[in-house]
Amino acid sequence: MDSPVSAFVRQRRKQLQLSQPDLAVKAGVGLRFVRELEQGKATLRLDKVNQVLRLFGHELAPAPLDRTHLTAPL
Repeated sequence: MDSPVSAFVRQRRKQLQLSQPDLAVKAGVGLRFVRELEQGKATLRLDKVNQVLRLFGHELAPAPLDRTHLTAPL
């Protein structure tokens, strides 16, 4: 099942014309990890996910589940 993160990584990798092995080398992770990340595996190490995302200038961080207070007027 695709997650937003897996879809993002796959899309950015393809935009940069990187193969999965190329991405793995550049991010310093294993090819198996890249494949599992792009396939949306539910259990992945967050530090390794961020290693990959940093290549694209992004990282995962905590976000509130209830975002209504962020858009409500003061």
